[in-house]
Amino acid sequence: MADLIHLTAGRLLERTAELVPDHDAIVYPDRGLRYTYAEFDLLCRQTAKGLMKLGIQKGDHVAIWASNIPEWLAAQFATAKIGAVLVTINTNFKIAELDYLLTHSDVSALIIMESYRQTSYTDILNKLIPELKHSDPGRLRSKRYPFLQTVLFIGDKSPPGMYQWDLLLEDAKSVTDEELDGRMDSLEKDDCIHMQYTSGTTGFPKGVMLSHFNIVNNAANIAECMKLTSSDRLCIPVPFFHCFGCVLGVLACVSAGAAMIPIEQFSPETVLKTAEQEACTALHGVPTMFIALLHDSRFSQYDLSHIRTGIMAGSACPAEVMKEVIGKMGMTDITIAYGQTEASPVITQTRTDDSFKRRVETAGRALPHIEIKIVRPGTSDEVPRGEQGELCTRGYHVMKGYYKNEGATKEAIDTDGWLHTGDLAVMDEDGYCRITGRLKDMLIRGGENIYPREIEELLYRHPAVADVQVVGVPDPKYGEEAAAWIRLKEGQTASEEDIKAYCKEKIARYKVPRYVLFTDEYPMTASGKIQKFKLREKTIEELKLC
Repeated sequence: MADLIHLTAGRLLERTAELVPDHDAIVYPDRGLRYTYAEFDLLCRQTAKGLMKLGIQKGDHVAIWASNIPEWLAAQFATAKIGAVLVTINTNFKIAELDYLLTHSDVSALIIMESYRQTSYTDILNKLIPELKHSDPGRLRSKRYPFLQTVLFIGDKSPPGMYQWDLLLEDAKSVTDEELDGRMDSLEKDDCIHMQYTSGTTGFPKGVMLSHFNIVNNAANIAECMKLTSSDRLCIPVPFFHCFGCVLGVLACVSAGAAMIPIEQFSPETVLKTAEQEACTALHGVPTMFIALLHDSRFSQYDLSHIRTGIMAGSACPAEVMKEVIGKMGMTDITIAYGQTEASPVITQTRTDDSFKRRVETAGRALPHIEIKIVRPGTSDEVPRGEQGELCTRGYHVMKGYYKNEGATKEAIDTDGWLHTGDLAVMDEDGYCRITGRLKDMLIRGGENIYPREIEELLYRHPAVADVQVVGVPDPKYGEEAAAWIRLKEGQTASEEDIKAYCKEKIARYKVPRYVLFTDEYPMTASGKIQKFKLREKTIEELKLC
């Protein structure tokens, strides 16, 4: 087991740039942009000095609202080098969500791009901050957001009141290397460096505070489980604003000296084309992304022979999908990772030399230096191996806490330092875990517990089913019933009766979905997670169950 790393994220990049200066760090094929590690570290240092010139201090909160563009990567490491806290903003946010985040997070600077997916970020910002148009760049005085002083604009021509991102490199000339190094020397490994907001499926999102120590070590352990090296080239189609992108993707690459090949906006064609063109050896994705790749009509036209490893994570990974990824995509060393933002984020991961059975049926075992246990929900009492309970974890990876929410922090982390995940799991004698559902997802039908994951895994084996999501809906007689939303494979057909008959042959009658509905797409977050609460609302509305 390797020792824990005591470097800040900024120093980690410098170390890699010294070890493999001429290796590709970042490649954007469509932009014709390539940086070696030496070039990328220099860019981040210049960007950091530009931010210092703007007056960004250690501990200041700097938010970024942008897709997987090169500037995002520069911002990630530039803020790390000067000790600012990078607050990541979901690219799908609209005006109310941005308002909440800006109000709650106390950001002093905001980095934005013009627009994304037909949403104008600048229009939204001008509606929220009418003073912006009449402010000098860097000297904003907003009644609604008293901490916010600077809006940095990524684009050709900055709108009124916004500071041009490209000017940072010019401003950097008036800050010396000694001043930047002095700032870097003042940082501690336990300083908060990232703040990521949870999805907020119930209530308001919470700001998860993560330190250098949290994410640097998590990334290094993730890379080791994948056997990622400086010879690898990782295609990253998952969003940077999510831990999957910026930790499992970006930081894992930096820890190993591997090349990052980001995808600015996911599409199956773009990912397949990029993986072939850049001879990618690794690929990350949530299950819905891998399903989209496998079912793309042009899939067989691309040469994916270089890909050997990667991570499937972000939501429950169906065993049938894993089998196809290994069998059809040739990803013999693909790993499964499980975790949550509050854990930096990975808690367990399979290894490349694990058996096929373990890699398709479990979420792996604990990463090095991490403890896990399965407890009876609502207690700290461990259950016997093989029995279902709530997964708890303790170690270097547990968040510093929720920003300005001590009550929620105490609810999540007990007095002994255990993070209670809210996820149901079963651990075998060798420490491998199967994630069996969410405590909140479990439904109770006439006194019987039903776990949607079990029904979903069954239906993934149906020959006509491409994807399936099961939710609980109210029922006057039994309290709750299961509803299955099915997405069929292209060219396949199945009826409600077919699906129910398939289930009746294989599971107890009370687990057979009362309702079967068909769809072409699911409501999803920008990171690719399916929003089950929205599916539940849609089911209730369509079937008039309330």
